[in-house]
Amino acid sequence: MEMKHPDRKQQPDLQTVDRVTLINPSEFILDNGIPVYCIRAGTQEVTRIEFVIAAGTWMQTQKLVAYFTSKMLTEGTKSRSGSEIYDFFDSYGAYISCEPEKDYVYLALYSLNKHLDKLLPVLAEILFEASFPTQQLSVLMAKAKQDHIVSMQKVNYLAKVNFAAQLFGKDHPYGQHASDEDFDLIDASTLADFHKKYYHPGNFRIIVSGNYHENILKQLNLFFGITISDSSVADDFSQFEINSSGEKKIFIPKENALQSAIRLGKVMMNKSHPDFAPCFILCTVLGGYFGSRLMTNIREDKGYSYGIGAGMVSFRSEGFMYIASEVGADVRKQALKEIYKEISKLTVEPVTDYELDLVKKYLAGSFMRSIDGPFALADKFVSVIDHTGDFASYYNHYLEVLQHITAAELLELAGKYFSQETFYETVAG
Repeated sequence: MEMKHPDRKQQPDLQTVDRVTLINPSEFILDNGIPVYCIRAGTQEVTRIEFVIAAGTWMQTQKLVAYFTSKMLTEGTKSRSGSEIYDFFDSYGAYISCEPEKDYVYLALYSLNKHLDKLLPVLAEILFEASFPTQQLSVLMAKAKQDHIVSMQKVNYLAKVNFAAQLFGKDHPYGQHASDEDFDLIDASTLADFHKKYYHPGNFRIIVSGNYHENILKQLNLFFGITISDSSVADDFSQFEINSSGEKKIFIPKENALQSAIRLGKVMMNKSHPDFAPCFILCTVLGGYFGSRLMTNIREDKGYSYGIGAGMVSFRSEGFMYIASEVGADVRKQALKEIYKEISKLTVEPVTDYELDLVKKYLAGSFMRSIDGPFALADKFVSVIDHTGDFASYYNHYLEVLQHITAAELLELAGKYFSQETFYETVAG
């Protein structure tokens, strides 16, 4: 039979993605009350077990405590040193990651299914029996402090941390950043106290993803379901007042800097709000992909920057919109003028049918790539777990909004949220 070859001169038909088949995770409860969400997908005999722990920046009363507590988990337990822990997991070809963020700490184990029964008890040690050895803490702190000192010399970092403080307030969990002195105030006992208060079964969620075996729940219950919480704190998300800066525009001079880092934006909604998806689409038009208006103007037309982007960030309690770029210090003012011009155009001129169609197809394709594989599906689920009880419906609603949103609706949305006087601006350089 003669094999047919595609015509490389003919562009393939573009397909519209209006709905996907997503299955909500299976939900279980361990004997001690820890909720477990399971997403079974993939063909390889690999499983990721991720602990979502309400022990991020939001919970700390002292700067850096949440960060160092999480980073010290693998540096020693009551029965193993940090090097023994690393060697043990490495010997099974397993990998542990621990990422502290604003709301949560994400501790994940990646392993072949056949080794889980050997690895899970050691993972339980890391979670429940971290010892916070002083020597390892000193080494970790010295490196982190030096990295911080180096970062504070970079205009991009200066703009980023000061912009967050400008939006939320320097004492808000989403706006605070550390000083050099804060590193010197960290000690092992403070971390141990924080660990005891927040690293307990009443403060965990477990997300299992991959082609896991049927006995996974029995294994999890054996190693994590028997530990009883001795803490009254369970997912304590007290509210903090947003205290945005009285100055809408802040400039941080950096002598001899060749580049100026720009941050523009404002506090907005998170994924719980019905306007989040439409605003996300609007931000994509503005600066969310390579062909966006900001990239076309600032990079392609004016040559002020190698790159510029706009996007939306959703935390558990709040959200914000941002525009970020680094431009030549000598064209800083011109770049800002053009950025504001593009923002203003969205509020007075409807997006063309061609541009809107392009953005819709880009976002649909981007979404399909973002759910490719069991771990990616789990990431998508975790990103909305605080905002919806139905993972599948949430993303199908997003695709429905994406398919049907009109230029008139985007124009109205821009008028509602993108008034120039509501934007905050931080520039370093």
